Amino acid sequence: MKPFLTLCAISCFVAIFRLPIEYYTILRILISMGALLVLYNAVRFKQYYFSLIFLCILILFNPVFPIYLYRKSIWIPIDIITGILFLLIAFAEKSEEKKEEEVIETPEKTSAYPAQPRFHSRDIIINPKKPKENESNHGKHSNH
Repeated sequence: MKPFLTLCAISCFVAIFRLPIEYYTILRILISMGALLVLYNAVRFKQYYFSLIFLCILILFNPVFPIYLYRKSIWIPIDIITGILFLLIAFAEKSEEKKEEEVIETPEKTSAYPAQPRFHSRDIIINPKKPKENESNHGKHSNH
């Protein structure tokens, strides 16, 4: 995913230059696919602020119903910001995965005692009746 998002970012930065209309059509398709990918992962990991941002990018760059702003001076900052956002997602995601791996590995390394097996409720035997020994001992003690 990182190489694809990096390609999206580089494509946005290249879009700053005056290029043929075919490049911008391909750019719309590429950025829409990248925005859909990021949007899907953002919703899946409950990162709703990123999902909102990339939903706006998806709407702005969609190739089906293209939005024309007609001025290159308007598109240049949009392309730069979009490229930075794709780079941010590409590299920030990798560092978050490393942090999660460290958090998962850290308790195992620092634990001085072996991990206790977890018992599920179906594994525990519950005896609803009191043992007869306790009842008979209890009765003998009250007579003394």
